[in-house]
Amino acid sequence: MTRDKSPDTRRRQLLAAAALAPLAHSAPAQSEPPRLVVAAFPLLDQVIKQALPAWSQAHGGVQVEVISRQYDDHHTAMTTALSSASASHLPDVIALETMYMGRFSLGAGLQDLSVPPYLAEGLRERFVPFAFEQARNREGAVVAIPADIGPGSMFYRADVLERAGLGLKDLSESWEAYVQAGVQIKARTGAYLLAHARYLKDIVLFSSTPAGQSIYFDAQGRPSISSPLFQRAFELAQKVRRLGLDAIVDTWRNDWSEHLRRGKLATELSGAWMASQMAKSVAPNTHGLWRAAQLPGGSFGGWGGSYYAIPRRSDPSRKALAWSLIQHLTLSRELQLSAFKNQDAFPALLSAQDDPFFDEPVDFLGGQRARQLWRDAARRIPARPLHRQNKFAEEVVNGELDNVLIYGKSIPKALADAQALLVHRATR
Repeated sequence: MTRDKSPDTRRRQLLAAAALAPLAHSAPAQSEPPRLVVAAFPLLDQVIKQALPAWSQAHGGVQVEVISRQYDDHHTAMTTALSSASASHLPDVIALETMYMGRFSLGAGLQDLSVPPYLAEGLRERFVPFAFEQARNREGAVVAIPADIGPGSMFYRADVLERAGLGLKDLSESWEAYVQAGVQIKARTGAYLLAHARYLKDIVLFSSTPAGQSIYFDAQGRPSISSPLFQRAFELAQKVRRLGLDAIVDTWRNDWSEHLRRGKLATELSGAWMASQMAKSVAPNTHGLWRAAQLPGGSFGGWGGSYYAIPRRSDPSRKALAWSLIQHLTLSRELQLSAFKNQDAFPALLSAQDDPFFDEPVDFLGGQRARQLWRDAARRIPARPLHRQNKFAEEVVNGELDNVLIYGKSIPKALADAQALLVHRATR
């Protein structure tokens, strides 16, 4: 990873490397049986492939080609394909990650799934509310169906907290208390509170923005970077850096995992899927030492998620099959549970969350029944409208935070400059 990552983007960018493949595909001859093309990214491509045999058999042996690219490459390719004048370059189904949903859902490239024959509005009650609401366009129409989500969680080292003479309450009461607890942790154990101050800024923004409001833009689409919430998030990050509480390591890099393996990070703020990642590959030697908790201050936020959509200008003759496949991928309780157990894809489908698997202890977390915790969080994450400039806004804000943390720029000046740049971009 070479640049900043928000909670919504960290996971899939570095978990796997997929071979690049050309987007364009040849249209089948009329005599050939129907054939679908699905464009996806690593991990989700495996979920799709596992689902295909049963779906294909139920549809007369329809063949499905899954084109997988790395996370950023995939979304860049989809942007190009949707804006292309030639429909032959469009896949029949595309997968989208949460951070990119604003860019795609507010454009004109996705099929309106609210209208017949799709009638996706009738599926709303079957999904976690925030995930479904994020898949609407400017007119409120549904343009994608959620597949998986990443309920935010605070992972903490129980042994480090014990050596510091602290309890979970000391970390959890508020974000300010979380930072203050970090002072004692560092003084008494030498461990850092978290990996990077930027991540604290991210989660304070993502978890504290009120329901119904976008993170970076107001209801009229104007940048809202100079709000008190951004001031607070920047101040908390600045305090963490000044007190030496962050290890200044980026998630998924070798030095980050080494800090986790050696017990140098007391907490990890991430999606529920992080427990499995640490257990399987990142820090398996810390088995039994971590616990999970809700985010500090009674806040709730998400770390990524996946959606499926149909390009508006894709081949009309295959759209019914494409919609059938999307329904299979998102509405099958068994498939959703399998994806959760095998790929850590926390189900957006509510019926899948009622399986006894959610009540089982998680060995890596000392036998804690953490899935119940994450299920509760998933159902309490507020729905926040997305904006097509979210990705760019994130990069601008991260750049200004670096100016504060590294070069001592004042927070009001940094926020004002970020606001001005976004206003300029929005009016171009």
